[in-house]
Amino acid sequence: MRDGTRLATDIYLPPEIPGPVVAIRTPFGRDWEAFGQAAAMIALARRGYVMVSQDCRGTGDSEPSSWDYFVYEVEDGYDCIEWISKQSWCNGFIGSFGSSYVGQTQWHMSLHPALSTLIPSMCGLGVGTVDTTHLYMFLNAYAHVVGKGEDKIAVPITEMERWFEKETMAGGYFNEPLNKPFSAPLLARFPQLHTMPPSQARQWLWSQYCNMTCAQRAEFIKLALGVKNITSVDFESLSSVFGQQVSHAAITIPHVSATDLCRSIQAPPLIRTGWYDWHLNYTLATWELLRRYAKADVAEHARIIIAPSSHNSPGYHVAGDEHPELLRMSSGLDQVGLMTHWYSAVQKGAYDSWPRVVYYLMGANEWRIASDWPIPQAKQVAFYLGSDGSLTTESPQNASPPDRYTYDPYNPTPTIGGSIVSFLYRPGSADVSAIQNRADVLTYTTQYFEHDLDVVGPLRMVLYASSSALDTDFVVRLIDVFPDGRAIQLQSGVLRARYRNPEQPELLEPGRVYRFEIDMWATANRFKRQHRLRIDIASADFPRYDRNANRGGHPGNPISALQTIYHDPEHPSHLSASVLNYPIGALRY
Repeated sequence: MRDGTRLATDIYLPPEIPGPVVAIRTPFGRDWEAFGQAAAMIALARRGYVMVSQDCRGTGDSEPSSWDYFVYEVEDGYDCIEWISKQSWCNGFIGSFGSSYVGQTQWHMSLHPALSTLIPSMCGLGVGTVDTTHLYMFLNAYAHVVGKGEDKIAVPITEMERWFEKETMAGGYFNEPLNKPFSAPLLARFPQLHTMPPSQARQWLWSQYCNMTCAQRAEFIKLALGVKNITSVDFESLSSVFGQQVSHAAITIPHVSATDLCRSIQAPPLIRTGWYDWHLNYTLATWELLRRYAKADVAEHARIIIAPSSHNSPGYHVAGDEHPELLRMSSGLDQVGLMTHWYSAVQKGAYDSWPRVVYYLMGANEWRIASDWPIPQAKQVAFYLGSDGSLTTESPQNASPPDRYTYDPYNPTPTIGGSIVSFLYRPGSADVSAIQNRADVLTYTTQYFEHDLDVVGPLRMVLYASSSALDTDFVVRLIDVFPDGRAIQLQSGVLRARYRNPEQPELLEPGRVYRFEIDMWATANRFKRQHRLRIDIASADFPRYDRNANRGGHPGNPISALQTIYHDPEHPSHLSASVLNYPIGALRY
């Protein structure tokens, strides 16, 4: 690398060289077999591709002896492509593939003009969306296990959550001050911070960080957080330094302007994600911004596939008896055909042979194509919360008493499936009917549909609510209720109340009614005839996310919060959903 660090790299040569190259950069071992990575590389080499597999800095056999999570990838990825482009076995085409962390490293490589295309899966640039809570359960274990360092424990990644389960379940209480003070070393390094308001100081620090080298960024994070090595948990906590609007993924490719970042992408991507992937929001936001702001050839030639999967595992399990492929764990080897077809199209300039958007319509169990995403033909339909747990497309006309529940941080509403990454909890389309019987969950349900209803696109909840607490969370789930009573979770969203305006965090006034907008990401599901659509509301999804202690940063033990949900003419709480077959009768009950 540019600083002299050596990264362990394997090269698989095909029968004839020079040839097209496919590169992957991974922290999980450059010959990792868990998801068929090594088998996929051999298969591609047999098909004429030079395969380059590299251990990321501080992992596997690469130098140094400790790992700083993600910090160096933007420079190392660029340097890797620079090196490949000069090798005698490279014919000028350079592609890439991989998912999760290995997907994210492709975005770093895509800043080099020699990269021809990338196939990033289950990841995104971290632009265009804001996470107001902290991911918790998977990252807590991940930080202990992946990469090199004296503090790492030799536990397989597939077993790490079980190994640390007791520790995970005992923690995860959120009670940070509204404006967490900067560390003394950081204030000493940047004395200008003393004279700035908190929001301005965080924006200024972010601009400084974006203009640093990777080594300077690593030093900055260690100074700001007081850590020796940088882990995934440290990255997740950097919102206390930069502000909540700077996401975990955004820190991997730091840039002040999302528009400029999109314009810096040099190669058209074939993006892959899943309806139950934990980074679906990042991925879809990345797609929309690339289509709007990327260079013309990148924006026009980009393609996206949205599968019924979670993060590297099955997602939609409901129709597994009729469609067993839904229950099969996809491996890298399974994707070789897809990858070679895409690489061939790029080399020939045959982009038009691929649909721009391919997505799976759950419920109908069909693959569909579209001209773009969000689908231009979709209509926004509002489903209003009503009295007695009703949900209807008619806005409230009469006064109705609000609904209430109590959220107890010591007994938080548990995570059951959904858009998670986990080897301990089964991701995807879980039946959540049992937790909907809890006293801390409210449900609102339509009557039975007389016709199929296709909900395809973005989801947003407008919630009028108050709380007895200074700070709290609201979680909303979209549910497909089957005739037999199963309540299948499709998607969810969460809002930490203090971050209702992420750029200006503010505590709640207890008892005051607020209008909250909760991003529920997106879905594609057919609510079949005799099915019902349901919304449920709670205040935790633990341990997927950390749990709010309800104290607004004031010291003390967690306290319960009385939550009040309103649904009257002055407070029309509703779900805004994208519907394809409206108004042709699907919403008749």
